[in-house]
Amino acid sequence: MTNDQNSKYQSYLKRAWVIYALMTVVLILVLVLLVAQDNEERFFFTIMPAAAAYVFRPTERYLDKLIFKFTGVSKPKEN
Repeated sequence: MTNDQNSKYQSYLKRAWVIYALMTVVLILVLVLLVAQDNEERFFFTIMPAAAAYVFRPTERYLDKLIFKFTGVSKPKEN
């Protein structure tokens, strides 16, 4: 049971990080394609959202709460 719960949790954790990365990429694309007016702004809007997404990435504890809230799978206890 613990092994199954651990694999489910790891799967949901990977999905959460993929969703976070895709949201960052979509934000970059919107800023670059719709907001930026010149090359300097395109460069800025390409680099800065990625840097901000890295700096303000969610903590493991926050992701654990969200995964439990939406899927009902909690993080397995460590030995």
